[in-house]
Amino acid sequence: MTLQHVATDQAPKAIGPYSQAIIANGFVFTAGQVAFIPETMELVKGDVQVQTKQALTNLKAVLAKAGTSFDHIDMNDFAKMNETYSEMMGAARPARSAVEVARLPRDALVEIECVALIPSKL
Repeated sequence: MTLQHVATDQAPKAIGPYSQAIIANGFVFTAGQVAFIPETMELVKGDVQVQTKQALTNLKAVLAKAGTSFDHIDMNDFAKMNETYSEMMGAARPARSAVEVARLPRDALVEIECVALIPSKL
């Protein structure tokens, strides 16, 4: 398997030993994006909505560099998956992918990551 590292100056640089994203087998796997302003690497000022918008803007730039977009994040089967998950879990309602952490880099309020298909690989 060949891995391709993704890097764009339209999103914040990695602040550690990791890539903004990796392409493998027709998918792009992104690192979590927080609300850093790419040019200054400073956290955008504002509430969780302002930070969510910046984090998604950063994520959009990483996906674009990888040759994909939000349109290729497949949520089509979410309802079906959720139905089966509920049947299997019964009354238990454990946490899933919504994760609370003690702290994000530079006290960011939100971090978003995704896995997307690369259209040319479909």
